[in-house]
Amino acid sequence: MSTTPNSATRKAQEALGLRLRELRKDAGLTGRELAAATGWHFTRVSKLEHGVQAPSNEDIRLWCEACSAEEQTADLIAQARTVESMYMEFKRQTRAGMKQMMLTPVPLDERTERFLIYEHHVIPGFFQTAGYIRAMLKFWFGFLEVRNDIDEAVAARIDRQSVLYDGSKTFGVVLEEAALYTRFGDAETLAGQLDRLLSVMSLPNVALGIVPRSVERAVVGQVSFWVFDDKLVSLETPTASIEITAPQEVTMYGRMFDQLRQPAVYGKTARALVIKAQNELVDGN
Repeated sequence: MSTTPNSATRKAQEALGLRLRELRKDAGLTGRELAAATGWHFTRVSKLEHGVQAPSNEDIRLWCEACSAEEQTADLIAQARTVESMYMEFKRQTRAGMKQMMLTPVPLDERTERFLIYEHHVIPGFFQTAGYIRAMLKFWFGFLEVRNDIDEAVAARIDRQSVLYDGSKTFGVVLEEAALYTRFGDAETLAGQLDRLLSVMSLPNVALGIVPRSVERAVVGQVSFWVFDDKLVSLETPTASIEITAPQEVTMYGRMFDQLRQPAVYGKTARALVIKAQNELVDGN
């Protein structure tokens, strides 16, 4: 790993270092005592704890052994691997065009049985219409300076939606009501997207909840995120896709999803919110 990682990776590396420091303190060891137990120079302990240096798998094993915390080894190694591979730049993913980025998640979709999806302001990709996809993607070709293959990219995203009709897969989805009003393209595009959403909500393997804008709530999600089989979390920034696989962190995202869906409404009440958005769209035009 680079010794000067980007800010997102730096924060993740610092979080790993904090966990290592907590293990040492729980074991009642000073930094010099842990260094002696592992055969390292004492300054290395400080670098690892402050996220200045990334630990290898062997470093983590030795650390856990010295702290009599071998049961933590697997989880810490998973977290370290996440830090190393979590940041995949969009520009690298899209050098061959946007289509390739649309196809990248397909193998993960195919092996996932349970999807948990939380979205702030957009309709999830599985539910998007071709018109909505096209309008949403237009900005990114210029922003990321990639080859414009919009027709192929739209077709690839539509093909990805085939997993919706696999009865062995389930989809737990929570949308903020604001997502019903985010307009990519013209009013007709959004109207078609809301019609599509109503159709998808009737699928037996889709549990789609909407959080009303005026509802009282305990928490607001910091970012949109997708959880795949409680094994991987995916989220996106304007410049990168981040994947989280450390079991402890994935579990926390699952807990956050449970909190976010508590104020959501389902069934007829959720459909009423979509229809209300449709009516307001008509009234406003």
